[in-house]
Amino acid sequence: MRLTFYQFLLTHRGKLDEDDYSALAGWAFHDHYFPKHATSYDEVSDYLEWNSPFPGALSAFDELWTDYEWKYSS
Repeated sequence: MRLTFYQFLLTHRGKLDEDDYSALAGWAFHDHYFPKHATSYDEVSDYLEWNSPFPGALSAFDELWTDYEWKYSS
């Protein structure tokens, strides 16, 4: 079973020294509408473009997605 991006994102949640990755993870955890089952870049990207929680969120997402794909691509 492939790990969803949301599951991967949560591995960055709860850092003592918060950065953009952990801020995005914390926000996604509390956002009930975040596409938690998505495995598609476009689905998550489209959601974040309309609901970006802070200025660096899209950039952080792109970097995290690259890491997610590298680690979990089939």
